[in-house]
Amino acid sequence: MEKKNLVSGMRPTGKLHFGHYAGVLTNWVKLQEEYNCYYFVADWHALTTKYNQTENLRQDKLDVVLDWLACGIDPNKSTIYNQSDVPQIAQLHILLSMVTPQNWVERDPTLKDMVKIIRNNDTSGSENTTQMSYGLLGYPVLMTADILMFNANVVPVGNDQLAHLEISRDIARRFNNIYNTEFFNEPLPKLTQIPLLKGVDGQKMGKSFHNDIKISDDEETTAKKVMMAITDRSRARKTDLGHPDKCEVAFTYYQYFADEQTVQQVRCECEKGERGCADCKRQLGAIINSKFAPIRAKREEFAKDINKVKDILSEGGKKAREQAQKNIEQIRDIINI
Repeated sequence: MEKKNLVSGMRPTGKLHFGHYAGVLTNWVKLQEEYNCYYFVADWHALTTKYNQTENLRQDKLDVVLDWLACGIDPNKSTIYNQSDVPQIAQLHILLSMVTPQNWVERDPTLKDMVKIIRNNDTSGSENTTQMSYGLLGYPVLMTADILMFNANVVPVGNDQLAHLEISRDIARRFNNIYNTEFFNEPLPKLTQIPLLKGVDGQKMGKSFHNDIKISDDEETTAKKVMMAITDRSRARKTDLGHPDKCEVAFTYYQYFADEQTVQQVRCECEKGERGCADCKRQLGAIINSKFAPIRAKREEFAKDINKVKDILSEGGKKAREQAQKNIEQIRDIINI
């Protein structure tokens, strides 16, 4: 049986952190065994909120792909490409924008999220930088073009992202109805349970919050960051009885990165007051470093031969363009353009 198409992308924010690893990459690695996967670096999307902050964009794109490859995204199994290397996506974006009602875009939660991002990132105080650009307004349609360009059957999302995909389904349905065709699939959500790994301060993990642990951090940096992780705030001394379920960050990391036997040992010793938080975090740092050692070694190998990474993107872009061109020609025929 032919594999169904799956499309997913990531904005190039630079080196990725544990939140990306747990919430996206481990799932992507599994999905490439089941689906014909298109994984893209969303560099056009980056411009919707950071059009005036492009000085590191090219390096950020490479850093994202380095982390993908290191974590197991395989160019022999998946198509890996830069969004901007597939101009057919821009063509489809224009065509879809012609059939998309303005009020659909304005009420889309994706757009509202993007407006929050651009306002939160603005430090200039200038009203012009916080105004919605034409490109940002069209963000949901461009997102739809990314998905429909390869006629995705499924898109991996968490429960909180279901509404984001709905506009793509609506646009696909409207296009099909207007042009009396069944060309576009209405992409279904591939629901995934996304583990919530908070930043070391207990807040949402993010590069801009300076509370993240990066996939590419070295062992010393990782160990230091883990030692900063919030634990049980009610516990003042090592001998105090602990409450692992109230440990805001460290025990959650144990539950994700450690084996079940270790998790249960940590829980038992903590609840009995036999394990101090500092010792606990030192062991946690060692566990995390051991887990990521092969990933980091693989990343270093790719980083030493960056031309190989560029070749992977080039080949992925070529493969994506070839399929996109076939689809855009059919779409143009359907529209009679």
